[in-house]
Amino acid sequence: MKKENKKEKKQKKTNITVYLILRFLVILCMVEQALKGNWHSVALCFLTLILFTLPTIASRTFKVNLPTTLEIIIYLFIFSAEILGEIQNFYGVFKHWDTMLHTLNGFLSAAIGFSLIDILNRTEKFHIRMTPLFVALVAFCFSMTIGVLWEFFEFGADRYFNTDMQKDRIVNTVSSVELNKENKNDPVIINDINKTIIYSGDNKETVIQNGYLDIGINDTMKDLIVNFIGAIVFSVLGFLYIKDRDEYKFIERFLPVMKKFKEES
Repeated sequence: MKKENKKEKKQKKTNITVYLILRFLVILCMVEQALKGNWHSVALCFLTLILFTLPTIASRTFKVNLPTTLEIIIYLFIFSAEILGEIQNFYGVFKHWDTMLHTLNGFLSAAIGFSLIDILNRTEKFHIRMTPLFVALVAFCFSMTIGVLWEFFEFGADRYFNTDMQKDRIVNTVSSVELNKENKNDPVIINDINKTIIYSGDNKETVIQNGYLDIGINDTMKDLIVNFIGAIVFSVLGFLYIKDRDEYKFIERFLPVMKKFKEES
């Protein structure tokens, strides 16, 4: 028991250390952006500080214990998305930064969905016992739903607030029935586009080299595909975990647990 308490105290200390370091870095970034007059970035820093409180709020509200590994990953995920991704432009500097975060999001969302069902499965008041395959399927569907809702949010932000959350891409091939002069449902394919010229108000001309600008669809589909991969990976691991909780005990590092279950164990 003493050994277990020492381990829990060490994990809690690690958690608090990571939290304080990241919080300090966010405040430092906020001051820097304020001195530069970048108030949009200051608002993102403030939002990040609020998001950092969500694990604690969720733990107290829903009476769950978040494993140290999961909580640290959540803090790092928020920091990587808002501070590094948006303010430091890691999305632009590192080609696969967004892909990595969406894959991780699929994995973590599946873990949360899995936990919700597994908790119900282990509750005496809940008389239905779901098979491991069904629990894994629900976890997968939960993760994909979160991914789709996030893409809805990105689309809405781009559509109504002129952001660019759905990162545009330059592509050099078009396949569209809109270009069919006979109005047939046969796509006209244009390959090897090397330049696109956009004329806007006041005769302003914008030249896009090496192709044309795809408005978000490639980014959206890529995000959903990698979310799918992350969700599949955890769902399979979750399935194996239910079949043999001792063999795949490491999965518990990613699973929120009801406090009463923890106390009983």
